[in-house]
Amino acid sequence: MKKIFDYKKILILSALFVAASCNKLDINRSPNNPGIEEATMETLFPSGVMSTIGRVNGDLSIIGGMWAQFWTQNSGSSQFRTVDSYDLSNTSTLINRPYAELYSGALNDYRLTLELAVKSQEWHYNLMATVMKAYTFQVLVDLFDKVPYSEALQPDVIIQPKFDDGYTIYISLIAEIDAALAKDYKSGSLTASQAKTDLIFGGDMDSWEKLANTLKLKMYLRMVNAKPTEAEAGIRALYSANAKFLDLNAGADVFVDVPNKSNPFFEYNFRRLNTPDNLKASITLISWLNKNNDPRKTAYYGEDVVAAHQGDYNTVTNGASNPIVKATDPAWLISKAESYFMQAEALERYFGGAGAKTRYDNGVAAAFEQVGLEPGTLITVGPYVYPSGASLDGKIEAIIVQKWASLFGSHALEAFFEQNRTGYPLISPVYSTDATYATLYAGRLVYSVNGVTGAGNFPRRFVFPDDEKSRNSNTPAEVPTTTKVWWGK
Repeated sequence: MKKIFDYKKILILSALFVAASCNKLDINRSPNNPGIEEATMETLFPSGVMSTIGRVNGDLSIIGGMWAQFWTQNSGSSQFRTVDSYDLSNTSTLINRPYAELYSGALNDYRLTLELAVKSQEWHYNLMATVMKAYTFQVLVDLFDKVPYSEALQPDVIIQPKFDDGYTIYISLIAEIDAALAKDYKSGSLTASQAKTDLIFGGDMDSWEKLANTLKLKMYLRMVNAKPTEAEAGIRALYSANAKFLDLNAGADVFVDVPNKSNPFFEYNFRRLNTPDNLKASITLISWLNKNNDPRKTAYYGEDVVAAHQGDYNTVTNGASNPIVKATDPAWLISKAESYFMQAEALERYFGGAGAKTRYDNGVAAAFEQVGLEPGTLITVGPYVYPSGASLDGKIEAIIVQKWASLFGSHALEAFFEQNRTGYPLISPVYSTDATYATLYAGRLVYSVNGVTGAGNFPRRFVFPDDEKSRNSNTPAEVPTTTKVWWGK
């Protein structure tokens, strides 16, 4: 399959050529292949951003949404059968390509950006690249548990870097974010041309500060099961410092309906593959939307929705609906809804719930806003009213299930991570063909009919990619996909 984000290379090579054309041209060097020494922060940073978004919101999101049960494999095609059956081996391109791209593309671009930013004391790019580096490493940790970090990205020095454990990487990333926030990144501003290279916020450093704080909040919440003391201390410190969190969507809203320039999920699943019908609506999410009379069903899947049972790709479901992801849809790193739900959880866990209902309500409203709708009475007298009188677990479940439903589309990888962290949505004791499923267990995850890991053993991680294992003797021993990562519930 052709690599989908050719436009990233076009963007960078074009910018480098323009820069080179302003100087004396070396006739012994092709202008179409500029050297890395000619790269600038202005060219490297957007390249890294599109590399991260291209993978996290593209093929990784397709996998995350299948394991979070937003969609399932169509019976008439086979592109993602290994994913739906939990049989994703270390030779799969669905593992190897994202891993290679995030390291050689995104993280390498951020490394070079940071080197230039520190050298020139350009603290705007320093914060931006630090946050994106942390976001990208966090995704890798959440997928693989252990990855190269402290010895990574030094090909001239270390060819076979060691793997660091996820907790150590998390703590190091948070420290890097804190160090970047301590710099004078608000002094002055990006130039107009530099602002255009910021595909996330257009040079708004207040928003970058909010993303930095919200990313820290997310990482601390990931730690609540494995490192409860550190998680609580970190979150309390954020609130004590009056940290500002995202009240807007953070991501790229720059896509057009042109090959190589579309939303990465759309580009990968609909435009590039041999059929637009690889994915079909899953009864898991549909049953929950139906039970609650949630109008997002139409926005997610269209009119007259027909859903298939998760993982049952050997059974034909006539007229099964495709998930709706458009070429021009934005791709979020952290959505506004997600930020509000994280804040609601933090307030419930550590501050007696003061303000949690407001943040929850804001999150539900923002989730509907993403698809041009309003929750209406669902949130005032309907099934989405905040359960203020419930136990802590009951409140957390309400928050996380709403977050799960909000992550449909090219942000679906996060839904997979959050289910692993919290256990919500719960696991159904019966498969969705059972007569009691729609009435008693709607929205609960079911084990794939064709699962190869044994009933109840859901995927919790990626196995280490074969490309890394074959080249790096420090790659840890194989761990089954059903083994939780370090922060898993």
